[in-house]
Amino acid sequence: MKIHVLPAGPIETNAYLLTDAALGQAVLIDAPGDIWRQAEPILAAESCRLVELWLTHGHWDHTQDAAKVVRATGARTRGHAADRHFFETPQIMSAFLGSQIKLEPLTIDHWVVQGERFEALGRPVEVRHVPGHCPGNVLFYFGKDAAAFVGDALFAGSIGRTDLPGGSREELTNAIRSQIYTMPDSTVVYPGHGPATAVGVEKRGNPYVRG
Repeated sequence: MKIHVLPAGPIETNAYLLTDAALGQAVLIDAPGDIWRQAEPILAAESCRLVELWLTHGHWDHTQDAAKVVRATGARTRGHAADRHFFETPQIMSAFLGSQIKLEPLTIDHWVVQGERFEALGRPVEVRHVPGHCPGNVLFYFGKDAAAFVGDALFAGSIGRTDLPGGSREELTNAIRSQIYTMPDSTVVYPGHGPATAVGVEKRGNPYVRG
């Protein structure tokens, strides 16, 4: 599995395109604005078809291009039901963004839940619910690849903001400790913004939540 890190959109939100040339399949994690322009040539070059789109949470900067990606590929979508209102009625967020950014409603094909396990790209994947930044933030954990895609729960040396509707600092702190810091220290953490880090690094040195 190859991991393509693709910052995109107005605030450089990380999308992650996971490709497996042997299978000819790919998964996209999050869909910031203009992501399809970056993802399409990679898929063509690696002869991969995008089969699924996973949303770590429903905030606009992670979903702005989601409907466009689905129209272009027919990809199956996954997200957490606690953020259903963000996915299905994005005008909730549009009110804070002005007229420059247009958001389209998105249908989620499968609502993921805490502890759910499934297979993607020939690998086992575990879903962990990490609320606090927003109610429906989840991470997707590839245990065999020591990789976790955590949305806006945890960053290198920081954590997601909790002052937005549905946010809770206490809930986020507890979720980080129970759902992220319980993974092996060597697990690479791929956040929604900024560089990758590792579970062990954050447990020892994150000034907001220590392990």
